[in-house]
Amino acid sequence: MRYLFEEFTFDTSRRELRRGLELVSIAPQVFDLLDFLIRNRERVVSKDDLMNAIWNGRIVSDAALTTRLNAARSAIGDTGEKQRLIKTLPRKGFRFVGAVQEAQRSAAEPIGSAADGGDTTPSPLSAPPLSIVVLPFANIGGDPEQDYFVDGVTESLTTDLSRIRGSFVIGRHTAFTYKGNAVELKKIGRELNVRYVVEGSVQRSGNRLRVNVQLVDAESGNHLWAERFDKPVADLFEVQDEIVSRLANALNTQLIEAEARRAERSPHPNSLDLYFQGIAWLNKGSILEYVAQARSFFERALKLDPGNVEALVGMAQVATSASYLADDGRAERLMSAEATLIKALSLAPQHARAHMFLGVVQMYTNRTAQGIAECEQALALDRNLADADGWIGFGKFHSGQATEAEAHIREALRLSPRDTYSYRWLMFLAFVKLFENADAEAVVCLRRSLEANHNNTLGHFILAATLALLGKLDEARAAAHAGLVLNPTFTLRRFRLNATYDGNPTYLANFERICKGMQMAGIPEG
Repeated sequence: MRYLFEEFTFDTSRRELRRGLELVSIAPQVFDLLDFLIRNRERVVSKDDLMNAIWNGRIVSDAALTTRLNAARSAIGDTGEKQRLIKTLPRKGFRFVGAVQEAQRSAAEPIGSAADGGDTTPSPLSAPPLSIVVLPFANIGGDPEQDYFVDGVTESLTTDLSRIRGSFVIGRHTAFTYKGNAVELKKIGRELNVRYVVEGSVQRSGNRLRVNVQLVDAESGNHLWAERFDKPVADLFEVQDEIVSRLANALNTQLIEAEARRAERSPHPNSLDLYFQGIAWLNKGSILEYVAQARSFFERALKLDPGNVEALVGMAQVATSASYLADDGRAERLMSAEATLIKALSLAPQHARAHMFLGVVQMYTNRTAQGIAECEQALALDRNLADADGWIGFGKFHSGQATEAEAHIREALRLSPRDTYSYRWLMFLAFVKLFENADAEAVVCLRRSLEANHNNTLGHFILAATLALLGKLDEARAAAHAGLVLNPTFTLRRFRLNATYDGNPTYLANFERICKGMQMAGIPEG
């Protein structure tokens, strides 16, 4: 049996651990410990379990066990501080929390195949979901002084893509063996057993920098997505951070979409396949039909694997979205979302999106300071999580800190300008402008928001209120009508009941101003 996680292949039949193509030296007891943890990854294993499995029940010191655990962590690039793959649960035991793909070795598979580090094409083996290699970007123009920057983009993007939950990213050392070599991408996919290849180029001309990048299906060779960035060069490190953040956010969405398409074709989708399909539905936009479809996939995923942390977070996201989209049951949905997120974090304490959505739930239930802190924790865990910046802005806005709110919302838009949820941040930015009495600027933000997602019903109603406050009553009534077509049950009473309010008097006064604009636009009281 082979277990695939991150860029590692753990082969129990050959008793080998490989990082990409490189064989990792590992002591026999450490191998056995890893084997036991990976095979029992669906549960927490106790110290006694390890004693029985590794030492045949013989009593050994805590120091001996700690030494083996530290060696296992070191072999797979983990540490006792990060605990990215092997988690210690105080007074309970240990658990392997990394995303693992199982692959049976074919009896006919020869020694020396690519899976074993040789050059021979391996027997057909399904590459792990979300398995990626970032090839060294090409330095167009060949300026040797530019090499360090180009390599830096490649390395940082490799690191940041590995933060995508469930991803299997080939390490930079293996990827850089292909630098400067013209190798067919399908061959690279076979050699590294990955589904996707990211390649790109960097070109500098004067004070401007152009970055081209593309995502390729390694099995078919088809190009799935391409993007180009043009940036003025001021501070190279700042430019590098922004380019990498934008690429990581865009690739996250594109990879999930590609995985969802694969899962649709699978006759027997597994829990992870179903999770990808659920996320793909949520990424289409926040309307009840899409949310309901996503929920059905997450429920099926959890039925197959109750410990699927990603599906648990997806269920919480669904409940949170439905809390402001549905007509009733808001409090119950938010309570359910919070319980689900607490469960997810008990299984994966460093899950950035779980922290973020817990923060959202806390903000929605008038615990703004706690919510902001959770979103800040999410951002500390994943610097590219643009949504966390957006939600911090949302919290600051409800705390009456309009200037800080705007800075965070604009940062979310900067890091992920083509994000599925950019419409939300543009709408929140409009709220900030309304609170600053910059109504005309608010209208610009709202029209951009609705261009990004016409199904954003609240955006229509806020636009109606803003136009009414500007004295444009005919346009205001048309915007209100467009919103009521999408959601005929919307009323001012429901808007007030669902409002997030944490006691700030400035916020309350401006909120009532928006309600007055809605009344003027003809939105029913209810």
